[in-house]
Amino acid sequence: MAQSPIRSEHVHSITLVRHGRTAYNAAGRLQGQTDIPLDNAGMWQVERAGESLRNLYVHSGDDGHAATKQLVVSSDLIRAMQTAHAFADPLGLEVHPDPRVRERDFGDWEGRTLRELKERWPEDFVSWLGFRGGEMNHGAEDKRDVGARGAEAVNDWAHRAGNDTDLFVFSHGAWISQTLQTLLGLSVVYPDFASLMSMRNAHWARLIPMDQPDGTIRWRLASFNQGPAAVEEGGWADPKLP
Repeated sequence: MAQSPIRSEHVHSITLVRHGRTAYNAAGRLQGQTDIPLDNAGMWQVERAGESLRNLYVHSGDDGHAATKQLVVSSDLIRAMQTAHAFADPLGLEVHPDPRVRERDFGDWEGRTLRELKERWPEDFVSWLGFRGGEMNHGAEDKRDVGARGAEAVNDWAHRAGNDTDLFVFSHGAWISQTLQTLLGLSVVYPDFASLMSMRNAHWARLIPMDQPDGTIRWRLASFNQGPAAVEEGGWADPKLP
C-alpha cells in the first residue's frame, strides 16, 4: 500500500545506513530480528563508514562545521545500534532507538545458513530467491508490512526533524530495501519488491525531498549502496585486521 505523503516543513535529507558485518553475515546465516552484535570486521567497517558519513554530510561546510543539524535514529537491535554510535558518538549526538526500524522478521528461517535452507526446503528457497514468497511458508513477515512500518517511522522522524536537519537512520538490508521501495512508490508498480539490489554492510542510501504544488513532498533517491573510500581499496567484506 502506498504511503501518504508528508507535508512541509520537512527534513533536509535522509540517509539510511545498513549495519556492519556480523558473525551471521560471515557464515551466511539469515539474521532477521535475531539480536547479533558486530564482529571485529564489522566494527572496523562501521568506524570507516562513520568517518565517511561525518566528512561527507556533517563537516562539509567551508568552515568545517555542519550547515545543518543531525538527528540519529536506529533499530534497537545491537548491530544497528553499534553502527549508529560509531557515527554519532564523535559528534556527541543521541541515538534514538525505534523498533519500527528493526530488520524483517524471517520466522523459523532465522539462524539457518543459506545452504541449510536450500537443502531442507529447496522449493521454498528457490521461490524466496525469485521474489515469489517461499519464505512466507516459514513465518516470515510480509514485505509490505516491513515497508509500511519503515515508511511510517521515516516519515514520523522526518516530520519531527524539520528542514534544517539531516536524518540518519541505521538499520538492516531487507528493511532498507523494502522501506525505500515503499517511499519511492516502486512497490506499487512492482509489488514483488525486487527493484533494488542488496545493500552491502556499512553502506548507505540517501534521499532528498522535492516539494510538490499541493504542499506535500516526493522523495528522490540521490545515492544507493554508497560506501566509504576504503571499499575501493579492497578487502571490505573480509578485511585483514591487525
